[in-house]
Amino acid sequence: MSQTILVTGPDLAPAAQKLVQEHGFETVHTPAYAASEVIADFLVKTDAVAVVSRMGRIDANVIESAPSLRVISKHGVGVDNIDVAAAAAKGIPVLKATGANAVSVAEHAIALMMTVVKRILPLDTSLRQGRWEKPGFKGRELAGSTLALMGMGAIAQETGRIARGIGLDLVGYDPYAPNEAFDALGVKRVARFEELLEHADILSLHCPLNDHTRQIINAESIRQMPQGSYIINTARGGLIDEDALLSAVQSGHLSGAGLDTFAVEPPAEDHPFWKEPRIVATPHIGGVTREANERVGVQAVSGIFQILNGEPVSKDRYANWNLLAEAGQN
Repeated sequence: MSQTILVTGPDLAPAAQKLVQEHGFETVHTPAYAASEVIADFLVKTDAVAVVSRMGRIDANVIESAPSLRVISKHGVGVDNIDVAAAAAKGIPVLKATGANAVSVAEHAIALMMTVVKRILPLDTSLRQGRWEKPGFKGRELAGSTLALMGMGAIAQETGRIARGIGLDLVGYDPYAPNEAFDALGVKRVARFEELLEHADILSLHCPLNDHTRQIINAESIRQMPQGSYIINTARGGLIDEDALLSAVQSGHLSGAGLDTFAVEPPAEDHPFWKEPRIVATPHIGGVTREANERVGVQAVSGIFQILNGEPVSKDRYANWNLLAEAGQN
């Protein structure tokens, strides 16, 4: 068996790299955001038995090109860049690092919310340009507003915990989460997505991207949000119809948005968001902290060795458990 793990990205946390070496393996790295064809070429040349998926898409052609591949481990939780069905068809488990970056991403969601609502960036820019805009300025207090959490996984729960501490009321929607996830934080559970929208002074997205959620935030859903509300997205850019979001901000129906992720990454240099100061954007780095990178990297690598050694892996770590079961592979 090959002793190579392919990492689709330029680096891996030192603690994770140490774990690889302790098992007698080595890592090979692709360039950042390599095309699928490049990833496939790396897999063929290295005969890698596992992939740590960071950047770039692992599609069916990539999976088919890798006869020795036994496990794919996501460096994070979002697996929309991996064809999990194609992996399951070949009996390849796809693992995710559940909860490992939750604190970092939640902190970033709160930072985006504060930056947008308090208008930090335009005020900073105007002050540096010699303007003193205190006369006539009216800000907004967050305490007492309602933060609507779409999804109630680990990141949403951490976001809610911090938000509760600064005085926001919490409402959440997640048809798959247990009541305990809501009750522990005092989150009001709603049964319908539309009801979540109606309550959302600030809507924070924490759900996976799939056929049911793609562009779930569109012109129609935005119209159901209160006038002057905000959207924060640290999940996946494809959840939002970006044209509809921009139009809603420009019309004033939305007061702003804070985005850490985009429909296409990296976004184009001439993306229309760049000209809209009420949209605050960061380059999908909510979970990219030293602490989270170490936890995520170690969990991703540990999962690989559990699979390779035939050790049990918690069901909630699998991204394709049901598909593997349907294929008779688990």
